Amino acid sequence: MFDVRNSYGAADKPLSAKDVAKARNYIKNYWQNLIHDQSKDDETLIALPKPYLVPAYEKGHEFDFNELYYWDSYFMIQALLSEEHRSLVVGILEDLFAEFERFGIIPNASRVYLIGHSQPPFLTSYIWDVYDSFQMSKTWLKKSLAIAESEYRKVWMGTAKPNARLVYKGLSRYYDINYLNDLAETESGWDYTPRFNHKVLEYLPIDLNVLLYKYEMDFARGAKLQGDSSVAAKWEETANRRKEVINELMWDSGKGLYYDYDYLKGKCSNVSSLASYYALWAGMATPDQAKKMVRALRRFEVKGGLTTTDAVLFGQHILSSVPMQWAYPNGWAPLHFLVVEGLKRYGYDKEANRIAMKWLKTNLAWFEPNGVFLEKYNVLQPGKPPTKGVYPSQIGFGWTNSIFERFCLDYIDSRSSS
Repeated sequence: MFDVRNSYGAADKPLSAKDVAKARNYIKNYWQNLIHDQSKDDETLIALPKPYLVPAYEKGHEFDFNELYYWDSYFMIQALLSEEHRSLVVGILEDLFAEFERFGIIPNASRVYLIGHSQPPFLTSYIWDVYDSFQMSKTWLKKSLAIAESEYRKVWMGTAKPNARLVYKGLSRYYDINYLNDLAETESGWDYTPRFNHKVLEYLPIDLNVLLYKYEMDFARGAKLQGDSSVAAKWEETANRRKEVINELMWDSGKGLYYDYDYLKGKCSNVSSLASYYALWAGMATPDQAKKMVRALRRFEVKGGLTTTDAVLFGQHILSSVPMQWAYPNGWAPLHFLVVEGLKRYGYDKEANRIAMKWLKTNLAWFEPNGVFLEKYNVLQPGKPPTKGVYPSQIGFGWTNSIFERFCLDYIDSRSSS
């Protein structure tokens, strides 16, 4: 059994297959609790053609999840990209397509009252993961990327209600049809965070615009695969223009990080966050920028992994009237995954391994005494409860389970087989 009491003396000490066996078995058996099939509209719950994964399940809990979530789905499938789970993974993607075809947007989640905004756009990344993992046909890829391109143009590059997101120098913001900051902030997935000072409609978010850069590069990759070099070149030109503006407005060379940009005030946010590391994951950063960002990890890295934001404004977080769960000292599975993948992409394998090991140990520090996984963790004091959010804390959480298993596959199984 993994000894959580003595696990942090050497944070980068490798875990063995035996250390994680009990937790992985729990995760394997838990997926069946998260599969939901909704073939007919049911009051506010939207019908979808295929079974999907919900984020959490706890029997008897008054706050439950029955709906499909956009960005949660991308992270939940990261441990399921094998033939055994092909039907489920491809089916969830088909559900996302169905939502867009029905509503002209992929909603925050499959509830009628949540179609006024979306969530961070990971559609092209999902498509490419499915294509690469399951050897899908070029015809399938072309059709799928066409749907993603429609989403890109209609939703993320929209200039008027109901999609007034493209607002400044070719860059976009998070939005909600009701033009309310709190609802628009939920589109970021970081509900809630000090990044935007409760005025998200006034900001160009670094993560969103990096995701759109990746869309553009993903479209270029698709065009090249189809043999259309001229279309690929146009998409690459579009992506490079976006990158230039992002670097002009959002890159702080001294701090070695990207920041959200308040386009009304003409200045960056003073909140350092892991959203900056989307640029590594997407391959947008230069090698020099990547080197500085690796040095900047010290702003976030603590005993149990990476804090979502740095600690500079910690006092303000606590005093805020809105709980700030996407902030110091909490750590989240999707952000750890993106940072680790970004570090690997630029050859910082030692750093990636260290952070992955810290995250696995933090998960185990809660699992061993409590027998469950959480949606987020206190990485400053592993084993202690995380800062609460606006909704009750959840257990058995899909993306936590998935990233735990994914890190085991990448950093424990791969080592054992080598």
